[in-house]
Amino acid sequence: MRSLLVLLLLAVANAKIFERCEWARTLKANGMDGYYGISLADWVCLTRWESNYNTMAKNTNNDGSTDFGIFQINSYWWCNDYLINSHNGCNMDCSAFLSDNISAAITCAKRVVRDPQGISAWYGWQYNCEGRDLSSYVSGCGV
Repeated sequence: MRSLLVLLLLAVANAKIFERCEWARTLKANGMDGYYGISLADWVCLTRWESNYNTMAKNTNNDGSTDFGIFQINSYWWCNDYLINSHNGCNMDCSAFLSDNISAAITCAKRVVRDPQGISAWYGWQYNCEGRDLSSYVSGCGV
């Protein structure tokens, strides 16, 4: 029981929920503004609706796959969770996306948008961001 508690505390210690502007500045600093023609506002909107800017977000889908991290990267297509047969398009373990170190998540998100679906691979973006004025997502952030 004690070791389980220690593991849970370590997991929480690695979690980060970004504030909107902090996240916008982080994305910009990591070359996401304009990456593959995708605006910074699109990225901020996408991650707001996918994970609410939470690096530890994890959701299981009806098909048995799981979405991981701040970008909700899918285990069937993009990473290996060792539970289902994965295409592992980013050639990464899904656990890499459950950390406050977002470098692996950003690397994989960049790989996802280079795919023909682009940013439309994310339902959160399709349903909440596509075709909308997204200026409020970066407003007041100084980016």
